[in-house]
Amino acid sequence: MIAIIDYGAGNIFSVKNALDFIGLDAKLTSDENEIRNADGIILPGVGAFPWAMTKLRESGLVEVIKEEAHKKPFLGICLGMQLLFDKGYEFEETDGLGLIHGTVEFMEEPDLSIPHIGWNKLVVQNDCPLLAGLSDEEYVYFVHSYKAHCDDKNISAYCEYGHKVPALVFDGNIYGAQFHPEKSGKTGLKILENFGGLI
Repeated sequence: MIAIIDYGAGNIFSVKNALDFIGLDAKLTSDENEIRNADGIILPGVGAFPWAMTKLRESGLVEVIKEEAHKKPFLGICLGMQLLFDKGYEFEETDGLGLIHGTVEFMEEPDLSIPHIGWNKLVVQNDCPLLAGLSDEEYVYFVHSYKAHCDDKNISAYCEYGHKVPALVFDGNIYGAQFHPEKSGKTGLKILENFGGLI
């Protein structure tokens, strides 16, 4: 079973519907024991970094996430990906989960619209299991104003939006997608299917 963490700050139902569609057993939960007993974990997220971290702390799930993320396949989606890093700078400096080293900062692109909304091509930098079976012409759907700054070794794929924008990051069994796989058609479903294959 995949635990989709429900902490009041996620696009949880669209993620659950996507997993149902591809036949992966998943449950929306905020129960610590269910998260510990799950075979994989997904951390969704929409909204602002400090607000989401406050919601996670209030849920009492920060420590169980930190513990379980190293034991089983873990996927952060959109803001959920950003929370994986050490710090975010949306409105104020805020500690993240510290599961992948790096920071999340505003996208300074004076000649482009921010937030970055729409379909962009994935460019593979370091292959990872979530990209299995995909071509080099895959497009996914983004909605965000902040981006990750991390070591190149942790970037599996990026997109070009003025500058290089990390799109899929990883460290061991911990993965993060800046885009929304649940809204990215067949490509996104394949990525979720590959995540399920890790379990």
